[in-house]
Amino acid sequence: MASSSIQTQNIEYSTKGGSENYTFALTSLTSLFFMWGFITCLNDILIPHLKGVFDLSYSQAMLVQFCFFGAYFIVSLPAGLLVKKLGYQKGIVLGLVIAAIGCLCFYPAANMHSYPVFLMALFILASGITVLQVSANPYVSMLGDAKTASSRLTMTQAFNALGTTVAPFFGAFLILNHASESMSAQASAEAVQMPYVFLAAMLLGLAAIFAWLKLPNLSVTDDIDNKYLSKDTGSAWQYSHLVLGAVGIFVYVGAEVAIGSFLVSFLADPTIAGLEESEAAKYIAYYWGGAMVGRFVGAVVMQKVAAGKALFFNATLAVILILVAVLSSGTLAMVAILLVGLCNSIMFPTIFSLAINGLGKHTSQGSGILCLAIVGGAIIPLFQGLLADSIGVQPAFVLPIFCYFFIAYYGLSGSKVKVKAN
Repeated sequence: MASSSIQTQNIEYSTKGGSENYTFALTSLTSLFFMWGFITCLNDILIPHLKGVFDLSYSQAMLVQFCFFGAYFIVSLPAGLLVKKLGYQKGIVLGLVIAAIGCLCFYPAANMHSYPVFLMALFILASGITVLQVSANPYVSMLGDAKTASSRLTMTQAFNALGTTVAPFFGAFLILNHASESMSAQASAEAVQMPYVFLAAMLLGLAAIFAWLKLPNLSVTDDIDNKYLSKDTGSAWQYSHLVLGAVGIFVYVGAEVAIGSFLVSFLADPTIAGLEESEAAKYIAYYWGGAMVGRFVGAVVMQKVAAGKALFFNATLAVILILVAVLSSGTLAMVAILLVGLCNSIMFPTIFSLAINGLGKHTSQGSGILCLAIVGGAIIPLFQGLLADSIGVQPAFVLPIFCYFFIAYYGLSGSKVKVKAN
């Protein structure tokens, strides 16, 4: 088997509402990116909270991320098939409803004072977020010129980062502060009930709105020159840039989530900042806020700079910053690790859009594969938790360095569009 670069491609988009609806559609979709960013970032607050409530080790606490991101692995491919049948808009509505059910499950989990039930609630919540990801990410990529898909997805992902920036203040005030004032573990567990009931109400409200909205109904036809493809082509898996992109998503999400998950513990270390958990949680906003600022800037910059080059630059800078955080102490280490968020800014949308570039009729399947790779957020933090239990929190940050090395490679070479041919 050999590999050939795709020379020609023409992707056409048909709509029931015309291109004039694209701006309205993109504006509406930003609310989804905000909500799932907000919900995902709350895990960084839940981890130290539940670690204290249930007296867990670091690796046991990382089961929060294992169950949350493990849902992507289990649900992504079925979600891709479901979205292909239902369409993007109905897929969005279904994802919102499932996520709301997951939020509501936090109420009985707290009443039962059961860590496994909390993990089950997180799995259901993440299943809904997975359906949203599979629906919304390719939809945004298709709403306009394919050449600016990275820029467009980066802009909507900036609102995802806005959600992750706001969430730490919400979580620190309503969960960690409440828990610190509580006299019992049961009362501490119940601190999560009302915040997640509120989120459920928000998600159901968004589901009703998206069920009512009239958004462009996009279909994709692929006109890739058949001489570059085998006649039995029928799968996104044969595109090497997609497969490598899936690995890129795996290590990126794993690294980003692992760093965010350990930030409170890292900043609470006396050799770093010695902060109280409720105070350290607020600094998570700087980590995710850097990602937000970087995505707004990146959306503009990548109109001129090639996406692969921007990805390589950011990944290399992330490696340098983590090395500084591991090898230094005090303010320098704290600032260095928080600045990694700025480097993360463009990575997910850029890897995603590069990976689905040229997939045509296989875009839905490709999106499902990429979302399946988000399971990296379950695996890598768990391994970092095991490292933290054995060698300490600060040295354990060497693990994300290897992740960013691969991302740098993908930006420089692995993202070139190729497809296997006979």
